[in-house]
Amino acid sequence: MSVTYAAGFQAGTAKAHRTGGSERKNLTMIVNQGPMDTAVGVFTPNRFRAAPVIWTERILTDGHAGAVVINSGNANACTGQEGLEQTRNTAIKAAGLLGLEPERVAICSTGIIGHLLHLDAILSGVDQAHADLAGDDHAGADAAKAIMTTDTTSKTVTLDGAGYRLGGMVKGSGMIAPQLATMICLITTDAVLDPGQARTALRRACDTSFNRIDVDGCMSTNDTVLLMASGASGVRPDMEEFQALLDHACSDLARQIIGDGEGAHHQIRIRVQGADDEYGALACARAVAGSNLLKCAVAGNDPNWGRVVSSLGTVPESEAAYDPARVSVDFNGIRVCDGGKPGQDPDLVDLTLPEVHIDIDLHQGSAQADVWTDDLTHDYVAINADYTS
Repeated sequence: MSVTYAAGFQAGTAKAHRTGGSERKNLTMIVNQGPMDTAVGVFTPNRFRAAPVIWTERILTDGHAGAVVINSGNANACTGQEGLEQTRNTAIKAAGLLGLEPERVAICSTGIIGHLLHLDAILSGVDQAHADLAGDDHAGADAAKAIMTTDTTSKTVTLDGAGYRLGGMVKGSGMIAPQLATMICLITTDAVLDPGQARTALRRACDTSFNRIDVDGCMSTNDTVLLMASGASGVRPDMEEFQALLDHACSDLARQIIGDGEGAHHQIRIRVQGADDEYGALACARAVAGSNLLKCAVAGNDPNWGRVVSSLGTVPESEAAYDPARVSVDFNGIRVCDGGKPGQDPDLVDLTLPEVHIDIDLHQGSAQADVWTDDLTHDYVAINADYTS
């Protein structure tokens, strides 16, 4: 299903170029057949934004686009003016086939940084994807597979509202940090949404989902989350309901990224409660989730709470006020740190389970926040040591 679950959308895929010896399809075109062409995005804050990010962020200023072309295997990042021209030429090619202006075609790329595209192959792939366009479940599933890089599985979501639908897909497995998270994501809906509504809803949904996961603390140059609305259902949704559905969709896709973290054996939920406000709770959760020492400990089934509190202690008091002598830390329900000192015997903690819950209580206020992360394993090192070799 994926992005074709919502009415008014078609997807086509193609093998645009060889990627690491793979023969799988690695380019997809998703077309919004309307009657609306609302499209908004959230993008990486990385200062080395890739050419397709620069292009797509610019063309979506007015909140409209009729199609998106996504290629995997090559990020087209740090490629200068020629990379920007390649992105523009890809949009021109797709626009000509679809009867659109080039500024109505979004472009996304993901893969290796610092290499120009094989443009002839990309443009041929656009032709193939256009010829392959269909609105069935198979087309949506193929699109989700075509955007994968180091992912081991495609990641999709479908949801039903009151008379309208949402469908989504995401790629992401490594270079995941809580500053949007490294991924390409497209969510489609057949609800009637104007750009202002869509933009507000998407930003809120990203803040509580993709901004709260961390595989390895690394930010990409290509992160892009798009929301496109066709209006094909004719239903103007209750925005509170729509926000809840979009939040659910983004959170579901974010958790799928964590579940497919490169080389990961454990998914780790960091929950900080008892903070004065959500901002402070989130700052603390992110600090702990970003600890490579903690992630390595969990990979070794070691509930080393010292690595939790040492990371927690890096958060400035101006961001989160608390008394270290009151803090408690639980690993899977076992209070291994109580009042800033040893609690129950860590040997009581079972970390052989694939999901680990680390609960931190600051005993300061009533706010809380969650961040999800993965452990770091030998497999993670192997995947990234061999990424371009």
